[in-house]
Amino acid sequence: MIAIFAVAALMALAMSWAAFGTIATVRTVEWFIAVSMCILAIQKLQDLEAFQMMFITYDLLAMRQLRYAKIYPFGEALAGVLMIAGTLTWISAPVALFIGTVGAASVIKAVYIDRRELKCACVGGDSKVPLGFISLTENLMMVAMAIWMIAKAV
Repeated sequence: MIAIFAVAALMALAMSWAAFGTIATVRTVEWFIAVSMCILAIQKLQDLEAFQMMFITYDLLAMRQLRYAKIYPFGEALAGVLMIAGTLTWISAPVALFIGTVGAASVIKAVYIDRRELKCACVGGDSKVPLGFISLTENLMMVAMAIWMIAKAV
């Protein structure tokens, strides 16, 4: 996870430098979150079946609707790509808001309420990352980015 976020941060800094000639921009933070989402989606898409099997152990919606577990990584990738492009906010923001909110609620319930010790499907189905702070942070970043995008569009 550290490597994913470090590379995403470096990519965002490079994109900002290439686009604006500086790394100190709001767009750098936006790109960091969007690139992180894309990289994490790629991790999940490497073995979609394994991701689904791990995801349904804690995600509140995926437990009830297996189709959600199948489309989640595609929605995460779509939202991330559209955020990088800075276009179609009316699609990317609601997708990120929805999956981030459901994900955050699921992690809070599984880890902090039910006190279950699970592995996070955030980097794919063969993950050894414990479900908890990192996965909650990932989901809250998506929620924050979606709210930011909606606020910017208004």
